[in-house]
Amino acid sequence: MQQSTVIGVDIGTTSTKSVAFGMGGEVLYQRVEEYPIISQEPGQAEQEPEQVLQAVLATLSGVAEWLGQQEYKIEGVSFSSAMHSLIVMDAAGKPLTRCLIWADSRSHTYADEIKSSTVGHKIYLQTGTPVHPMSPLVKLCWLRAEQPELFEQAAKFIGIKEYVLFRLFGAYKVDYSVASAMGLFHIFEFNWHEDALQVAGIHPEQLPEPVPPTYTFRGLQEADAAALHLPADTPFVIGASDGTLANLASHAVRPGEAVVTIGTSGAVRMMASQPATDLKERVFSFILNEDHFVLGGAVNNGGVALRWFRDTFYAAETVEASLKDQDIYELLNEVAESIKPGAEGLLFLPYLLGERAPIWDGSARACFIGAGYNHKRAHFLRAVMEGVIYSVNSVVQALEQVVGPIASIYANGGFCFSELWVQMLADVTGKKVQLTETREGSAFGAAIMGMYALKLIPSLETAESMIRVSRTFEPDEKNHQTYAKSYAVFESLYPKLKDSFEQLGKV
Repeated sequence: MQQSTVIGVDIGTTSTKSVAFGMGGEVLYQRVEEYPIISQEPGQAEQEPEQVLQAVLATLSGVAEWLGQQEYKIEGVSFSSAMHSLIVMDAAGKPLTRCLIWADSRSHTYADEIKSSTVGHKIYLQTGTPVHPMSPLVKLCWLRAEQPELFEQAAKFIGIKEYVLFRLFGAYKVDYSVASAMGLFHIFEFNWHEDALQVAGIHPEQLPEPVPPTYTFRGLQEADAAALHLPADTPFVIGASDGTLANLASHAVRPGEAVVTIGTSGAVRMMASQPATDLKERVFSFILNEDHFVLGGAVNNGGVALRWFRDTFYAAETVEASLKDQDIYELLNEVAESIKPGAEGLLFLPYLLGERAPIWDGSARACFIGAGYNHKRAHFLRAVMEGVIYSVNSVVQALEQVVGPIASIYANGGFCFSELWVQMLADVTGKKVQLTETREGSAFGAAIMGMYALKLIPSLETAESMIRVSRTFEPDEKNHQTYAKSYAVFESLYPKLKDSFEQLGKV
């Protein structure tokens, strides 16, 4: 008898992963394809939609071909994707722009204007998306003002997952989850928000049709089916956003449980049965489905900060490691581990790409503070890793003020492959951190949503049996006390430097 499998496809910021999962949640096979971020001017962060599409097709095809050779039964394909992307499409279904991703901060002055207005506060309270350059709402305002001729040619404004599925099935659909991260969707009424559309200068017909995360496409073109090694009637479930699905994959659904994801960026999230917003506008409130909402905050600078440090200050070692087929990150971990917690007074504000939660400032800049003659390259490396965790901790503390105390954390994302980094999270927050056996949470969450949509499981809650904790990291009290002192300084720095960051943005 053939074993059933569902393929979860996670369209991420720097790569796409397609992962085949068995009905017990076990990983059967996976493929990954990377693609670059285009940044040719300050604040620009774009990708070629076609490159991302080809990565999706290549990884999905590779997984489906392997499953076919092993004689697995592919029940369906389900999707996760990064949030806040924007592509302008013409009436012929061709992209007029690249894909502007969440990290594109060129619209920061428009974010400032909207955020300081009464209507901007109202939009946040009803859409759950903080006003920030990441938001498609703000990107649309920037495009309308800076590129009016292009804006006038637009037939549709969509994100990267909508582009991929449009190319496969010829229909513009967006799931409630991704829609709720656009700053344009009413999370209490499940429709497009009139005030937000008016601010953006668009009408509902220019956006994809909002549908539940269980919405299923069927009927691949024969050529696509052949290229993907899939039957033409294979169901494709639209799925949800990467952040909400990462929470589902960790099954952090009880009070006091949070999920920390650190990949290219990072996030802290808690599940709730209803949406909630913060009068201080520090946290987001996104939809998973009609009965599950995810509250939290995202940071722009997660693994991308370590990658930047690697490429800038360990370039030679990276090349050497590649030639020897070694993992450069293992070396970086060994180097960082040789430095004591707190990096001997060296701090790093990791705002390389501006920042989202809790400060929501696209003008913020990265900087090292406290450098002394005693500090070597290894200290700066340790400070970068600690700075990312301090930034995440600031979201943890804000979320606790809005939702309630956090007793334990489930961790996922690429940073989980570094024991040092995970232990830092436990030591800085002072909370128990648990790793699940499946590290690629968003792809697993997509598969769970697919199983539910295809009636392979009776409810999302039943997925708990698939989720197993592989390791628990307890906080080291001595390290926690050291980090508490460093973190207090870290927290005090941004308010003091905010005006300087704004001035530097004008240089």
